[in-house]
Amino acid sequence: MPDALESGPDRPRLLARGLRLEYFTVGWNVVEGVVAVAAAVAAGSVALLGFGIDSFVESASGSVLIWRLHAERGADEDGEERTEQVERRARRLVALSLVLLAVYVAFRSITALVDGERPEPSPVGIALAAVSLVVMWWLARAKRRVGIALGSRAMTVDAFQTDACFWLSLFLLVGIGANALLGWWWADPVAALGMTFFIGREAIEAWRGEDPD
Repeated sequence: MPDALESGPDRPRLLARGLRLEYFTVGWNVVEGVVAVAAAVAAGSVALLGFGIDSFVESASGSVLIWRLHAERGADEDGEERTEQVERRARRLVALSLVLLAVYVAFRSITALVDGERPEPSPVGIALAAVSLVVMWWLARAKRRVGIALGSRAMTVDAFQTDACFWLSLFLLVGIGANALLGWWWADPVAALGMTFFIGREAIEAWRGEDPD
């Protein structure tokens, strides 16, 4: 199978490493989502809101990978085939949720620009985006190394989604930072609009379930 794990004495260690990374992904994204949504409501920030909701979607994606890695630990060939079928359905549900998120964020961004909505500066949002940049950069690379070593297509795709989270963090930091430091209120919805590109790419890769080029 194209997604089969490599056998050998390192397999249990790699699987355990992969599970730790996915547990961390889910835990981090839940906390990140709660903080981001709360800060978005307080500041009226479209970019923060989109970032926070995306964090919850990423938690769902990470949960799929946790189940996937547990299932692969002792699955036979038929079990692996069933696992891949269920994973494909779960990933497509994640992809659909990302599409809905991209449409919502795009709509809110455009209406915010048209209506001239002015979000308040958010020091909490700036700090969250800065920390997330570092965490997502490290996490994406760690996942990719483990995914390649295991021969797990699912985990390498998940690493690509974490890469997208890195770029979302960068867009968020630029948008809310420009609003806070320069008073450019429009930078917030423009940053949110830019996020929709990366959210859309996440959706496409999740739907396909293929390694990105």
